[in-house]
Amino acid sequence: MFKPLDVFIGLRYTRSRRQGAYVSFIALASMIGIALSVLVLITVLSIMNGFEQAFRERVLGMASHVTVSAENNEIFAWQEMRETLLSFPHVTGIAPFIDKQVMLNMNGEVRGASLQGILPEYQQTVGTIEQHMTGHFEDLKAGEYGIILGQTLAEELGLKVGDDVTSMSLRNLSLDGGELPILKEFKVLGTFKLDMKLFDSTMAFIHLQDAADMLEMDQRVSGLRLQLDDMNQAPAVSAIIYDSATPGTWIIDWTRQYRPFFKALQTQKTMFFFILVMLVAVAAFNLVSTMVMMVTDKDGDIAILRTQGLSPSKVTRIFMVQGSLIGVIGTFFGVVFGVLLSLNIEIIVPIIERLLGMPLMSEDGFFINKIKGAIEIGDIILIAGSTLLLSLLATLYPSWKASKVQPAESLRYE
Repeated sequence: MFKPLDVFIGLRYTRSRRQGAYVSFIALASMIGIALSVLVLITVLSIMNGFEQAFRERVLGMASHVTVSAENNEIFAWQEMRETLLSFPHVTGIAPFIDKQVMLNMNGEVRGASLQGILPEYQQTVGTIEQHMTGHFEDLKAGEYGIILGQTLAEELGLKVGDDVTSMSLRNLSLDGGELPILKEFKVLGTFKLDMKLFDSTMAFIHLQDAADMLEMDQRVSGLRLQLDDMNQAPAVSAIIYDSATPGTWIIDWTRQYRPFFKALQTQKTMFFFILVMLVAVAAFNLVSTMVMMVTDKDGDIAILRTQGLSPSKVTRIFMVQGSLIGVIGTFFGVVFGVLLSLNIEIIVPIIERLLGMPLMSEDGFFINKIKGAIEIGDIILIAGSTLLLSLLATLYPSWKASKVQPAESLRYE
């Protein structure tokens, strides 16, 4: 197979065992440095992708793609509105809800909670929370005053299935009228655990009719939750609903409701990428010193090649091939081991946590207590491409320096 002379010599130099031991060690260190930098970059970005993906799945499993309500947080003829909204494109399920902030009391332990009144037969068409629940929404029967709590909330109150808990809520936003709070006793029918303290410690579900009776809302509800066949269509569907809605209707989709958080995640991911690229730049800078030493080590060989008619441009390409090959090999192994580490991060992290005796991710700071990786092909291509480009740039000066070797001076003492 034909190979250009400069490529052939560059590859031979890379495989040559006659190099000085110290130069070979430096070349190996450069290769390992590039591989480790790529590995770290891929792993960190994969963890951040996994965090964003897990947060989105958990949030949308609890919340909804689109929420329709009113300015006073009350919808009267919700059945008719539900039938109308079901005719809109991409809408696959709609569930009414009543949302009320209450205090839950158990033997002197008091916790604030967001009490959600729901209709079990409709709630199953919205979200995936029932997959993380002990019990079922069907266990909630109108008039029986059953309740399903977040597991963390139940543990904080010392509750288990079958226990009774007292709910306390205000009739108005203030106590100026001297009205007493609404007290109601509920029986715990089950718990759910999303591994997100944001929900596990604050949410509770009861039957919609029980919530309406307790809060004197009659046939009114707080709003409607919509499930779509494609969550990315939420902004477009929201716009269509808004155009046909009556004045006073309040509509919000998940991209607006959680926009600050997801925007902060994206900004953080971008900043991490540029910061970690500096690791690759450091490894590439180390490649510069490695290539300079290789050029010095091959000074005599370069002089001989020049006397035999090899042009300075071909000498430059010889060492560009040699340096680039170090970058390619380092990048290859970095990508391979980075992908393997990212795919197995859920297995490796628990082992590290057991060794350290402490969690690496706290629910208090991150809302999610499990680390998982999610690899995106675009990230891999961007990381590999950036590393190869930096490696190529790192070879330019040493290769140029090699092309300036003067045969007469180099061979004077040979």
